[in-house]
Amino acid sequence: MTEVSFARSFLAALDSRPVKLSPDHVEDPKTYAARGAYILPKMPKPMSKRKATSVAPGQERSLTVLVKSLRNPPLDIKLTSQTPNTSILEIKTSVSKDSGIPVDKMKLLHKKKPIPDSKVLKDLAGEGETSVEFSVMVMGGAAAIKNTPANAEVAQGESGGEVLQTKEFWDDLKGFLLQRIRDEKTAGELADTFHAAWKART
Repeated sequence: MTEVSFARSFLAALDSRPVKLSPDHVEDPKTYAARGAYILPKMPKPMSKRKATSVAPGQERSLTVLVKSLRNPPLDIKLTSQTPNTSILEIKTSVSKDSGIPVDKMKLLHKKKPIPDSKVLKDLAGEGETSVEFSVMVMGGAAAIKNTPANAEVAQGESGGEVLQTKEFWDDLKGFLLQRIRDEKTAGELADTFHAAWKART
């Protein structure tokens, strides 16, 4: 049988069959092949349950702000019951009232990075966190403090030339230089130079 004759017989067999099913065609479900139940595959990692929060619906969580500084002047201020929408400028204003440091001389750092005044606490606090910690950088050191808080005690001790004989004075000077220069080695060398020059003078 040649290819032409085979094609003719095949096309004739197709013509003898209906081109499409009739509109009222119904297939008996009993003629379907039997199929087994399909089981979904297991997930590689179980889904984590959502942590329950103690904040009631419609209420904002309360944050605690910790402001610390080990340099001159040393600070350790705790601000409680702060809303997530509290701005950095408002935090600086509260710190200024407690410490006497002017707002324009103060920079707050979060994770060693300066934070602009327009930021709010919810931009910095992670989900579920209840506190945010800042460090303070004071432009000008202790000299930037214009007023003393009303509840602070007046400093007592040496004054004048006696202060220059104390180790605390030179440690404060080194801290101030480190804050401005931001290089521990250079600040230490410069503080030692000042100390040696003062000793040579006396």
